[in-house]
Amino acid sequence: MVRIEKIINNKKQFLDLLLLADEQEDMIDKYLPDGDLFALYDGDLFALYDGDLKSVCVVLPLDSETCELKNIATYPEFQGKGYGRTLIGFIADYYKDIYHTMLVGTGEVPAILSFYESCGFEKSHRIKNFFTDNYDHPMFEGDIELVDMIYLKKNLRK
Repeated sequence: MVRIEKIINNKKQFLDLLLLADEQEDMIDKYLPDGDLFALYDGDLFALYDGDLKSVCVVLPLDSETCELKNIATYPEFQGKGYGRTLIGFIADYYKDIYHTMLVGTGEVPAILSFYESCGFEKSHRIKNFFTDNYDHPMFEGDIELVDMIYLKKNLRK
């Protein structure tokens, strides 16, 4: 049974999972305090531990019209099973009466861009050298070095 909870306190307890999507903790620290953290669980509703945690995401308000999906991560063994897509669908519905647009930024990796496009995002703009200027080490997704940040946007109101 899938359930999604908004986490109010102790957000850093999810750091191990957040680091899968953004591997530099000081970058996460820039958006986690002001962002909304959501956790997706799939398992027994009455479990006494978080062994059924599959995915998390952080959404940050940018202005009265726009929010940004700053981080979305799924444990590797559960990737490709629809948890990320479910979480994006949930947050798009959650924010549709609050914001007009949701942004997400990512590296120029075809599989990741394709995933976001399949979730209803379309390419918006690019920030040149974002990864090389903001991270203290070269960033890679597989064998692709991340240089520019590619932003995609999703209209939350149909």
